Amino acid sequence: MIATIKHNSKNYKIDLASPLDISIPLTGKKTNVNAWYLGPPKIEAHQEGDFVGSVAQGAPVNFNDIWFNPHSHITHTECLGHITEAFHSINEKMKRFFFLAEVITVAPEQQGEDFVISEKQLKYALGNKKREALVIRTLPNLGDKRSKQYSDTNPPYLLEEAVHYLVKKGVDHLLVDLPSVDKERDNGELLAHKAFWNVNGKPRKSATITEFIYVPNTVLDGTYFLDLQVAPFENDASPSRPILYKIED
Repeated sequence: MIATIKHNSKNYKIDLASPLDISIPLTGKKTNVNAWYLGPPKIEAHQEGDFVGSVAQGAPVNFNDIWFNPHSHITHTECLGHITEAFHSINEKMKRFFFLAEVITVAPEQQGEDFVISEKQLKYALGNKKREALVIRTLPNLGDKRSKQYSDTNPPYLLEEAVHYLVKKGVDHLLVDLPSVDKERDNGELLAHKAFWNVNGKPRKSATITEFIYVPNTVLDGTYFLDLQVAPFENDASPSRPILYKIED
């Protein structure tokens, strides 16, 4: 299934039959990825009176209740409503879902007791490339990112200056394999979030941040097309399934 896409007067070819899924699924297990001091998500057969929504227990269908928080338990995409008093819905703000994206790999550098991603690192990785979307894979890139319990671990984060640089570069959709672009405990400053959405100026209402992705090592750094699939939740954030498509020679 080869598709030709014209973007900025240039033609690209991608194979729609070869998607590269960089999302982390919800499992409902204790090993589900987790952050922000919540318990694990739950996927359980609905019970009401004598009814148990499980074919294995005699029901005609499987009928599960699911409890989770998108910020804590699954790959999710969020809009500026995540940090504003006014309500903004990701379902309303996202009008496009297909973008030219760059995948880069960064080893966060130590700054005091923290590990951070700096403007210098992003400048080196991006060079003169201009992309609508940026996918950041951090090192080390181990498979345990799909099940890691991040609460109270002070994960790496992006410095405010680094995010200002991305905004100037025209990045509207930022995807990271971290629980947040900001420091876990920052006294509510949220410097990276605020910088990306420009909340102190003209807010970037269509810009999005996607957290908790996982980019396998088999996905090489470079340029891809991104299909950012977002569940239609009227909420500041929604579970999402970012899919990359390699650009064919």
